[in-house]
Amino acid sequence: MTSAAVTTAAVDTEVHCAPDSFTDLEPYLDSYWRNYVVESGLSLSPTQGGAYPPQAPTSATASARAAGVFPPRNVERLRAEVLDARGLRAAVLTCTSTFPCNRNPYYETALTRAVNDWLATEWLASDDRLRASMVVPTLDTDAAVAEIERIGDHPGIVQVLLPVRTDAPWGNRRHRPLLRAAAERGLVVGLHAWGRIANAASSTGLTHTYLEDYLGNSQVVAQAQVTSLVAEGVFTELPNLRVSLLECGFSWLPALLWRFDKDWKGVWREVPWVRAKPSEIVREHLRLTTSPSHLPRDPAQAREVLDLVDAKSMLLYASDYPHDHGGGHDRLLAALTPEETEAICGGNPAGWYGID
Repeated sequence: MTSAAVTTAAVDTEVHCAPDSFTDLEPYLDSYWRNYVVESGLSLSPTQGGAYPPQAPTSATASARAAGVFPPRNVERLRAEVLDARGLRAAVLTCTSTFPCNRNPYYETALTRAVNDWLATEWLASDDRLRASMVVPTLDTDAAVAEIERIGDHPGIVQVLLPVRTDAPWGNRRHRPLLRAAAERGLVVGLHAWGRIANAASSTGLTHTYLEDYLGNSQVVAQAQVTSLVAEGVFTELPNLRVSLLECGFSWLPALLWRFDKDWKGVWREVPWVRAKPSEIVREHLRLTTSPSHLPRDPAQAREVLDLVDAKSMLLYASDYPHDHGGGHDRLLAALTPEETEAICGGNPAGWYGID
């Protein structure tokens, strides 16, 4: 959605930020982990392990490239490029720097803790329009729960950020304590595109091109996560849990839910805890961000997709700054009614994330 569509009532549910280097995180790491970083030759990937190649057209908009640094590294730059420039009422920060980290669970725990303290100290304390997605370790469920218990009650934390790519789907029983900890604190669980490099983008193994990898986030992995969360009874056990799909598209949802409902009618006995149509469960517990908007160029066809998705209820405005997903947002805006625009840009995200 273009900046012209954003008013002071808008809540942007996905604005990326990232530390410039480990230097930014040093105050939030103890001496052991500072030495570990130096002695191991570790660095923070500005491209999230290759997910956002600097020269790829999708990695940054023209204005973000002109600013020279993307994503923003400090609040001042974020104000100039997003908050003030677009007149936002609020923005939810997304930092994915921990997604591609190594497989040392103790290091991952220390890194996620440092990022969360950096977000709270350097960002949330500097602008009351900001909210943040906390990050948690994905290799140690107990450590993830402990981190949610440590910082999850911070008034500026509204979401627990998880990679959409995993070695076991998020509906798996082993993840239930993490999801429960988030639900108990009223935190949204955000499943964001990409994840650890070693985690495949498809059920048949690793991909061989960036195009396959890029498409895998929404075309394969996100759908698998939705299926897992519903079929494994997560929302029956955790009726207050809310899940956002971030940067995973949304136009694929109607076809998935049609097939999900159809097959559930035939094999529901295998999953007796799924007590309603999967489509009804999804519409109650899940929301999807508007970026990327994969919509047809034909206005009538784009309108049909939005009707099938139930855009007014299911979509949350997200610029996904600084990434550039082409003209889909403009087609989305052109197809929306004023009431839908108001709901998607303001009412939906404010209500979903509890932003006054």
